Order: sequence, then C-alpha cells, then structure tokens
Amino acid sequence: MPPVINTIETLLVDLPTIRPHKLSMTTMACQTMVIVRMHHSDGVEGIGEGTTIGGLAYGPESPESIKTNIDTYLAPLLVGQPSCNIQALRARLNRHARGNAIAKSALETALLDAQGKRLGLSVAELLGGARQVHLPVLWTLASGDTEKDIDEALLRLEQRRHCNFKLKIGANPVDQDVRHVAAIKEALGDRASIRVDINQAWDEPAAVRGIQALQDAGIDLIEQAISAREHAGLIRLSQRFNVPMLADEAVQDARDGFELAAGGFSGAFALKIAKSGGLYGVLELAHVAKAAGIGLYGGTMLEGSIGTAASLHAWATQDDMAWGTEMFGPLLLKDDIVVEPLHYHEFGVDLPQGPGLGITLDEDKLSHYARKY
Repeated sequence: MPPVINTIETLLVDLPTIRPHKLSMTTMACQTMVIVRMHHSDGVEGIGEGTTIGGLAYGPESPESIKTNIDTYLAPLLVGQPSCNIQALRARLNRHARGNAIAKSALETALLDAQGKRLGLSVAELLGGARQVHLPVLWTLASGDTEKDIDEALLRLEQRRHCNFKLKIGANPVDQDVRHVAAIKEALGDRASIRVDINQAWDEPAAVRGIQALQDAGIDLIEQAISAREHAGLIRLSQRFNVPMLADEAVQDARDGFELAAGGFSGAFALKIAKSGGLYGVLELAHVAKAAGIGLYGGTMLEGSIGTAASLHAWATQDDMAWGTEMFGPLLLKDDIVVEPLHYHEFGVDLPQGPGLGITLDEDKLSHYARKY
C-alpha cells in the first residue's frame, strides 16, 4: 500500500525581527509564520511554511487566514490521499480551492519534504538536481534612516555577508526617497549594487520622474514601481528606461509571465514560491521567463528557515539567476526554530544538504514561539 496522509497540523509562530523593517505599506517588528507538519502513514513527517508580510497590509492572505483555510478547507482535501503523487494532489487542491497560493505553497513544501525523506533525496534532486549549491543573497536596507542604512551596508560588506543591497522606498515623497537612495549609492560607490523596491507605491507619472532620477543616480534595478494590475504601464516603463524593471507583485504565475513577455516587457521577474502556489508553479514561471529572455531573481516573503530552504532548492535547479536572490529572511529574525540555521557566508548562502529540505525543527524553540490559544 502506498503511504497516505494521516494528519496535517498548523501552528502560528511569532518571531521578533532584529530591527523595525520599513516597507511602503507597513513597518514590521515581528514576523508570523504558519508552520505545517504533515504526518504520513509510513511514519514520515513533512514540514512546510506559509509566510506573508505585514498581515493583510501586503496581500489577500494573512497568517491567520492561511492557518484557518488549511485547517478548514485544504487539509481535508489531502488527508487520506496517497502522498507520493504530488502533482495529483496539486491538481486536487487547485480544482476545489481558488487562490490561497501561500497556503498551497506550504502544503506542497511539506509534501516534497516528506517525499525527499522517504526516498533519501533532497528537494532539489526531486526537481531535477541542483546546478549550484551556493547562491548569492542581497540584504535589504529598510531602517528609513540614511546614515543608519549606510553604516549597515558597510558592516555587511566588511563581514563579507552581502555585496548587493535593496532599498525599500515609496512611503515618503518621491524626491525625499530619491535623495535617500542617491546618498547611499554615492557612499557605497562601486563596492555594491544598489536596487530599489517601491512596493507599488507610485502612479505612472510619479514613476517616470522617480525612475529617471534613480537611473541618473546609478541604481541597478527598479522593483514594482506601480500597481501590480498596471501591466501596460509596467511594460511602458521597461521600454522607456535603460535601468531594468523587476516585476514582482505583477507576476504571480506562468500566465502573468507570458502576458507581460508577450506585451513587450523586458527586465526581470521576481520568483516567489508563495506567489506561485509552490515550487512547481514558480519553476513554470521561470521557464516562461527564460524562454522570453527575461532575467530571474529569487524573491522572498521574509520567510524563516523552512520557507527559505524550500525556495533555495528551487533556485538551485536554475543555471542562471541573473539578479541573484534575496533569501535573507532568517537573518532578519532574532531567533530560529530549526536545529541548524542556514549557513550564510561569502556574500551568499549554502543550499541545505540531506534528504527533503535538509531542515530539522527545534521542538523547544517551536514550542516557545508558537502562538498559544
């Protein structure tokens, strides 16, 4: 008899951040993760993570809704089903439940982790094999204070932990944000690549003015300057400026990627397993991007070690991540819930080794940080 899914448990886990993390729509001082523990009839446990940013400030799924929807709607679709045929289970979830990409990603991660443990293979091997085992990782400067951000960047360079930096802007007037970014770029010079993420805060006229100034300041990449729904405007911006545009919230899945590419978008796509409903979905988007000559960027929802490891296994299967990754989520947290944290060094992070995700939960830490009801 093939193994079946016996039970699916979800926990809300609250971990404080090392400093306030300022975005255009909110400021974070704590990250809440939904941890999935999936138990199978052969005794194997698979783990997964569903994480978003700032409750409902960022998107339609919150940690609480992710947990509730898994417990109430999604888990009953999986319990009792054979656990090895992951594609059939993906189809079952998508047939009976619309949206809920983050929740589905957490469940798919747990399925892949269990299957890898069962077969003695890493998740990257299940996906075809790792083509790289050390991936570059940038760091986000998001204190909102220019001098603090410069000092933080210089420290990360000295530590050889990061040499590329992203600045979160959009909460302030355009000219103020541009001055902030330009001052940091001038201070760091050619020692680091500087990118910006506007998190959809500008309309198109403001974006034209702001991007021109950012391009003049030597910024290397502009992420999601306008609303995710404004595909035509994003295409126009990509064609108007020399500095590349990075589509993030505008490109959820392979269909979004195809529509942008067919419309003439150039630049890069931010891949996120949470946006695409899991690792298989995000790799479908990566294939569309590569076919269209659009660069890849490994994005994050500021996941902890479990969600970050899952993403790394997907990114590792790609031969070229032209814009690197931002898988720094665990470094933004004051503590961890895994036995062995991810290894960050030499401006990047190592792909975890071992079967499945290569991650083991620290039961004491998990119990300490899990939300009590």
